Amino acid sequence: MKVLIVGGVAGGASAAARLRRLDEQAEIIMFERTGHVSYANCGLPYFIGDVITARSALTLQTPESFRSRFAIDVRVHSAVTAIDRAAKTVTVQNLDTGEIYREGYDKLILSPGAQAIRPNLPGIDDPRIFTLRTVEDTYRIKDHLTAHPPRTAVVVGGGFVGLEMAENLVALGAKTTLVEAAPQVLPPIDYDMACEVHAYLRSKGLTLQLGAPVSGFRADGQSLCVSYAGGETAADVVVLAIGVRPDTAIAKAAGLALGAKDSIAVDAHMRTSDPDIYAVGDAVEVKNNVTGAPALIPLAGPANKQGRIAADNLCGRDRVYRGSLGTSVVKLFDMTVAATGLNEKSAAGVAYDKVLNYAASHATYYPGANNLSLKTLFDPATGRILGCQIVGFDGVDKRIDVMAVAVREALTGAELAELELAYAPPFSSAKDPVNMAGFTIENVREGLVRQYHWHEIPAIAKDPNAVFLDVRFDTEFAAGHIPGAINIPLDSLRARIGELSREKTYYVNCHSGLRSYIACRILTGHGFLAYNLSGGHRFYAIVAASAPYDADPTYLCGVKLPGR
Repeated sequence: MKVLIVGGVAGGASAAARLRRLDEQAEIIMFERTGHVSYANCGLPYFIGDVITARSALTLQTPESFRSRFAIDVRVHSAVTAIDRAAKTVTVQNLDTGEIYREGYDKLILSPGAQAIRPNLPGIDDPRIFTLRTVEDTYRIKDHLTAHPPRTAVVVGGGFVGLEMAENLVALGAKTTLVEAAPQVLPPIDYDMACEVHAYLRSKGLTLQLGAPVSGFRADGQSLCVSYAGGETAADVVVLAIGVRPDTAIAKAAGLALGAKDSIAVDAHMRTSDPDIYAVGDAVEVKNNVTGAPALIPLAGPANKQGRIAADNLCGRDRVYRGSLGTSVVKLFDMTVAATGLNEKSAAGVAYDKVLNYAASHATYYPGANNLSLKTLFDPATGRILGCQIVGFDGVDKRIDVMAVAVREALTGAELAELELAYAPPFSSAKDPVNMAGFTIENVREGLVRQYHWHEIPAIAKDPNAVFLDVRFDTEFAAGHIPGAINIPLDSLRARIGELSREKTYYVNCHSGLRSYIACRILTGHGFLAYNLSGGHRFYAIVAASAPYDADPTYLCGVKLPGR
């Protein structure tokens, strides 16, 4: 069997290595347009920021190591420009020599990846504007920054690459502005969760211009002026990170069936509309594992798994790809942001409810505890977990991994509550944040607590029968509260319950939602109708009132941790 693989990096390189492990006799040729066949895409911004200092650290496998270890013919600087499905050949151009030739195949695996989007805007060809997708891009940016150390920088785009680049430019000493067309950074999380990220990024010195699509670039003396809706910013260097599109021109020209945004349509075996051609990685359309709808999820983890599955099927091992959750995690300075499954945007048309928890990363009496915000979407009818987003510091990554399994295996809130997770004071609490999400979901589903959310507050305020009740300490209340709220601290509530009227509906809040939940249970037990503010006043203040980020760890009730 002769197998040609177009593209290396994650999907193609994984397919090649797996194929060799399964079939020692197969003839395998891998074509890669760049000079690097297997490299760490996700590490590229950190090389620019001097976190990773050795160029060799970015390379996972070289063409030579692939040849010596796997007996694979690796041809770098080789662009596959056409596929002749009838003749079962591909046309290849050697980018070093210009030579064009044809290569035949029995089976073909396409792993062309995706291209960085570079819009046709005025001034886009200025040599100080860079995109970051390949190792070569990284070296170009690094060499430019070394030769011309930037005092100012603009990053266009607030996704993973854009934010990582912004962080590393700040670390290099550049006054950095991030310009994003959407009203938030990080599309995998919802606006309200992103507001916490916005506040934190500003606290680290990053200037954010949100809801500001870029309209063009122009030279302005020694600087490059970036124009966007609402203003402009001058910079010494600009990095474009506004997203990627599937690189599928040869698949389209060959007549293969396409999916959304000209991605390559594949079945569960990673097979295209041509039974002898498979496709994997960022260029393929997959299934959303929760909804079953088509999706584009350009992440390294899915690409590696798809490459392995394609190789298995080529070797007669019946393997299927069940779909992607889009599980992701990103480091932003010291903060960690992670998501899996559906968010509120992607859940359009799906019945869902949500809970917000504010939980400590580990036992609060053990030094170093920090809090994390955890938003969980679930099916109100069954309690099935549909998605989760977490913003915090320590322990975010391990919680999102648990929640990814929960979404994948359709666990319910009740089953989250029952999970037995590792506990010791330096690592967690006896009631892990994942368990707490499960407890909250079950309380909501069983009617033990009613919720209201930050975005409902303006409408509630117009109801003459509604009363906002703040059960925090009076010092907390004095520092800021929902307009029109009355203050009765939780520990005084039973003694002062005679001050309340059963003719009113009480919308209760505290710092995190914990004390107010207890207050709601007290009020319910005394015949009052009460609702608990999901996420608490701290979340409301960040989202609705643009409160500055407070990195000082607290107990869940809002009291500062001892010694801080």
